[in-house]
Amino acid sequence: MGSVAREMEGTEGNPSQPGPAERSHRSSVSSVGARAADVLVYLADDTVVPLAVENLPSLSAHELHRAVRDVLQLPDTALDVFALWLVSPLLEVQLKPKHQPYKLGRQWPELLLRFTDAPDDDVAMDEPSLQFRRNVFFPKWRELQIRDEEVLRLLYEEAKGNVLAARYPCDVEDCEALGALVCRVQLGPYQPGQPAACTLREKLDSFLPAHLCKRSHGLFAALRGRGARVGTGEQGLLNAYRQVKETVSNSGAQEASLGSHYRAYLLKCHELPFYGCAFFHGEVDKPAQGILHRGGRKPVVVAISLEGVYVIDSREKHVLLGLRFQELSWDHTSPEEEEPVLWLEFDGDTEGLPVNKLLRIYSKQAELMSGLIEYCIELNQAVEPTAPQESLPSPHSAPESLPPPTQRPKLRRQSSVVCSRIQHLSTIDYVEDGKGIKRVKPKRSTSFFSRQLSAGQRGYTVVQPADSLEQG
Repeated sequence: MGSVAREMEGTEGNPSQPGPAERSHRSSVSSVGARAADVLVYLADDTVVPLAVENLPSLSAHELHRAVRDVLQLPDTALDVFALWLVSPLLEVQLKPKHQPYKLGRQWPELLLRFTDAPDDDVAMDEPSLQFRRNVFFPKWRELQIRDEEVLRLLYEEAKGNVLAARYPCDVEDCEALGALVCRVQLGPYQPGQPAACTLREKLDSFLPAHLCKRSHGLFAALRGRGARVGTGEQGLLNAYRQVKETVSNSGAQEASLGSHYRAYLLKCHELPFYGCAFFHGEVDKPAQGILHRGGRKPVVVAISLEGVYVIDSREKHVLLGLRFQELSWDHTSPEEEEPVLWLEFDGDTEGLPVNKLLRIYSKQAELMSGLIEYCIELNQAVEPTAPQESLPSPHSAPESLPPPTQRPKLRRQSSVVCSRIQHLSTIDYVEDGKGIKRVKPKRSTSFFSRQLSAGQRGYTVVQPADSLEQG
């Protein structure tokens, strides 16, 4: 796959946009010498694992990973579940086992200048930290096989941080359901008669994303009176907290373990198409609006996983476009003196007619995103022949194995934040007229890009032109 580390060392890594828990500026190396160094590795809950290591400059990510596992007493499965990342407020890089974190850290300013638009002053001040986080290439169906409670807790903490920071956009109903599980983990089982509402109100931002924690002030809040003290988010959270199911042992006693609640939280997150993604940043064209047909651009986050690509509006926190790999072809261009572009091609419709569309994503990380898409497809094709096709059991069960589902569950709400909003995007449509490919309104009959799944595997189709189409 294409990546920062591949560009610098000829191997793969996975750079992406920083997450919520990494906004603070921190360093992972307190002292460096030929003999010994103190290395700080950060976990998803922001706790620190200090390591005293020898010969840090030549130490591999695999060796550091093993040292973290030993300190945390994690099972061998953690080798596949987690990876070491170099993270700063400006860039994220998932390391391969043979990478040397110290050397990549020394190259950090070069990586920022090449793959971000950060000002020189920010580049000079930026310093990455070493983090122990979920491996982007670990499939979700294998995640639900895990029974070790500490591994589940680390995955839960990372997912919770992404939900609370709106890195994973969620509908209100889903935020409340997820927040209720956090309440159960932090506050214990719901007990009728206890002042739960007061407790939730005091710690609301620990359970719900910030935009659902806003309280009304001033005249309108006073006019609503005392009956409106509990906000919509608080009341929905309280109702969902009451409904959290407890796990009961064979003897009929309530289990004290939190593992079932961690697993339930992760299973709920699995309904989000961008769970476990690597995140990149870029811009897309806005549709032309108004008399002057002014468009401009909007900032987006591009989330890429083993399943597909999702373009998320950075400000509105909702999905603009979601495509599984079977539904797209892609490429990237990096012309001299022009911005690098990731191109996505997919099925759509214009005025009720089926068309093929091109979306242009401007980003200095276009090459990295293209490489990650290609690598994810290769991984999928390598495991497809042996992957069993059965449905997932209940999150409260602990089966020997959990095979992947046949397909992602259908969205229940058409207005969901995870539904595509293609009308908010400016796309390009093309068609072949027998002599050459021309821009038309609204169709195109052949793909520009050879980078796609084979015809037998993809759901993406080529739309044939109609005689009535207007060419331009």
